[in-house]
Amino acid sequence: MIPKINTGEPRNVVGHVVSGAIASAIISGTINYKKATRAKISTSEAVKDTVKKTAQGGIATGSAIAAANFLGQPNGLLKALTAVSVGMAGIYAIEVLDDKLSETYDELPQMEEVNQLEGEE
Repeated sequence: MIPKINTGEPRNVVGHVVSGAIASAIISGTINYKKATRAKISTSEAVKDTVKKTAQGGIATGSAIAAANFLGQPNGLLKALTAVSVGMAGIYAIEVLDDKLSETYDELPQMEEVNQLEGEE
């Protein structure tokens, strides 16, 4: 039997998903703004990456809080590992979705014209 870990009072997972998403938006938004202003990435790439990292940050924070809550319960290790696994799956799903959407938009014939117009700005 694994001993119960005192993690304090259980925390609200949904509230922490929101907090994690906001924190991730602040961090990734600032980093991507810096990259965009130095022309290392385009504005659309900066926005896309910020949105992706915001969602992933919310998922990571929510699953971490859920895992910590479960560790505070007797025999909560398996539940905690499940919460971590769900978080990892969510982050992976966003990566796969991002890859699929990038492939779809790269294949559109109109994208060549859009890319040319973006270069004229």
